[in-house]
Formats: sequence, structure tokens, C-alpha cells
Amino acid sequence: MKKFKILIPAYNDWQSLSKLLNNIDNEIKDLTHEISIIIIDDASTFDRQLEIENLSNINSIKILSMRENKGHARCIATGLKYIFEKEEFDYVIPMDGDGEDRPEEIIEFIKSSENTPEQTIVGERIKRSEAFIFKFCYFFHKVITLVFTGHSIKFGNFTCLTKITIEKMINEKATWNSFSGALTKVEKNKISIPSIRGKRYFGPSKMSFSNLISHSLSIISVFKKAVLIRSALFIIIYILMIKSNASIITAIPLVLLLIMIYSISSLALRENMEEFDKTLSNIKEIEKLK
Repeated sequence: MKKFKILIPAYNDWQSLSKLLNNIDNEIKDLTHEISIIIIDDASTFDRQLEIENLSNINSIKILSMRENKGHARCIATGLKYIFEKEEFDYVIPMDGDGEDRPEEIIEFIKSSENTPEQTIVGERIKRSEAFIFKFCYFFHKVITLVFTGHSIKFGNFTCLTKITIEKMINEKATWNSFSGALTKVEKNKISIPSIRGKRYFGPSKMSFSNLISHSLSIISVFKKAVLIRSALFIIIYILMIKSNASIITAIPLVLLLIMIYSISSLALRENMEEFDKTLSNIKEIEKLK
């Protein structure tokens, strides 16, 4: 029997989290493995109101309350460090707490881990639930990431991480900035399973257009050296192509590229290993619900 820790960052959305916990408990009822929940409360401003039924299949539930709000990626990083240093486990499954990471797919991660126990598994998005414009922007984000980093990243937080992978990630400063970027950087020995992006249980999606841009640039910033080299080559080739037709219009791609380079350089400064090493001190209290 293996021990799985499901890691869920949360900020105020207790209604969705309540439904998710109940759904997880129902989905894992036929499993023989030990499934536990670690919730990272990112300094929520709403009173915690979890409406959970008799969760007979989940082994334990802990809530780690943060003193200061650190954001989604850093909550996951904190959770990984806490679990690695304080818990007994074999695998960690990070997932969102709003229903967009579907609890029924947890079974597929666990089954896949039984077949390939030494490999980390990622949920490769094959279908999304958002509107067409957002889907197009997300596709554009993946293309830009591939062009400038050389990596095709089709997964988010919803993964199944081995203990070896987690050790790599908590020793990689990029984890403090971007989960999927850091995982791509440190782990080549991973496999993928198909994953469908679900709909939020309650309220609108928090992934706005501006958040998508920030998310995309954070991933790209993990590979800043490759980005700078590829950007330099693009600039040289583009200038040679437009030198006889230079104008304000033809200069727009160069301006946009320079803005992107500046943005990822700024975001790369978020990779702070000293802060990451001290992140457990930001935990105000640990509450065991079960």
C-alpha cells in the first residue's frame, strides 16, 4: 500500500473546496492506498467554512495556515517542502481546489503510478472548458513557450510526483516562481496521461487574461538563458529581413520582444532560494481536521 498526499492550495474559496473534498472521498472509495489531504490556506480573508460530510475514505486532512499571502505557485512550493520534510509519503498529487482539476482523474494518476512507480506523471491537457478566446490565447501561450524555450509544456499543477522528483524541486529555486516550469527543468523522466480541464464548482474562473500572461511569462522566465539566446537570433534575423523596409510598423515585433525580455527578467528575480528555504516559517498554524 502506497501513501499519496493530495496537496491543495486554497484562498477564500471554501465552498468549492468543500465540494472537492467530498468528491475526492467518493472517488477513492475502491482504492487500497492511503490517501491524505494537505491544504495550504494562503492567508485567506474569509472565515473558513468547510462543509464536509463523513469522509470515511480519506485517511487524514491537515490545513496549513500561512501568515502572509504568497500566491498559488509559492503555496504549492511550501506544501512540497513541508510534505518532504515532515510527512511520510510515496507520492504527492498537487491540484487546484476549485474543481477545474477533476477529482475522478486522481484514479488515473494512481493507476499509472502502479504501472510506472519510478516516474513522475503529468496531466496533459487535451480539452479545456473555457471560452474560445481564452482557449486561443492559451494555445498562443503554448506556442510562444515552445518557440522561446524549446519546451512544449502542456500541463499545469495537476500531476503525480515521486519522492525523488520532489527532492529535486525543493532544491530548485525556479519552483518558487513556476511549478510547471520548474518541473520541466528538473525532471526529464516523466510520463503523461490525458487530462480534461473541468469547470469551477462555484464562481468565475480566476485565470483572467492578465493572469494568463503572468502565468505564461513566469514559465518562460525559468528558461531565461535559452530565451535570451533565441531572442538575440530572432532580432538579428528580423533586422536583416526588414532593413530595407524599416518603419514604426515593422519595429513593433521588436518592441514587443524587448518588453517580453524585460518582463521575464523581472519575473526571474522571484526565484529566491533563501525565501524558499525559510518558507515553513510562514506557516502560522497546522490544524488537523481528521
